Amino acid sequence: MKTIKYNNQDLEVSKVVCIGRNYVEHIEELSNEIPSSMVIFNKPNSAISDTLYYFSEHCRFEGEICFLIRDTKIEAVGFGLDLTHADIQNHLKSKGLPWERAKAFDRSAVLSEFVRLDADITTLGMKLYINDALVQFATYDLMMYKPDTMLSEIQSFMTLEDNDIIMSGTPKGVATYSLGDRFVGQVLAGESLLLEKEWVVKRLND
Repeated sequence: MKTIKYNNQDLEVSKVVCIGRNYVEHIEELSNEIPSSMVIFNKPNSAISDTLYYFSEHCRFEGEICFLIRDTKIEAVGFGLDLTHADIQNHLKSKGLPWERAKAFDRSAVLSEFVRLDADITTLGMKLYINDALVQFATYDLMMYKPDTMLSEIQSFMTLEDNDIIMSGTPKGVATYSLGDRFVGQVLAGESLLLEKEWVVKRLND
């Protein structure tokens, strides 16, 4: 069972619940339609990784603010990368088929450690740097669906277990990446840095 780190403990996670199309500019950059309701999909435990691997020239990164659930509420926050096989996803979308092959593959949910969220959730923001260049930036205000709405919508049809993770969607700036790239993900509360995580892209078989 794959785990995440929180309070110096390794926690088992039953699932990662992902919110798709939650930032208007990201929807526009991929030429998608703005959804009439929240887009939700899951990644299984086997998708969780603390290492960022190179899969192919078509694999895309999506930086996201992530939430750790305890007692059906948000307790902690982390940074995550939702990896996507863009070529496979485009084919599946064109056929009206589910996305699991493109989104739920092994090691496709790359997660930092989590820290307790004591700050005002409305002040949250994220930044992602690749090779020292800022490629993604977002704040709470830019989310179409806020965290409390995510919780209520997910819980309307699915049980959130303790230690489940919500990946809250990605802002504009997604792209493919290369072996050896250096990623630095940050979660902020206003101007205060809550956490920072660095990954260097590795070969899958290293």
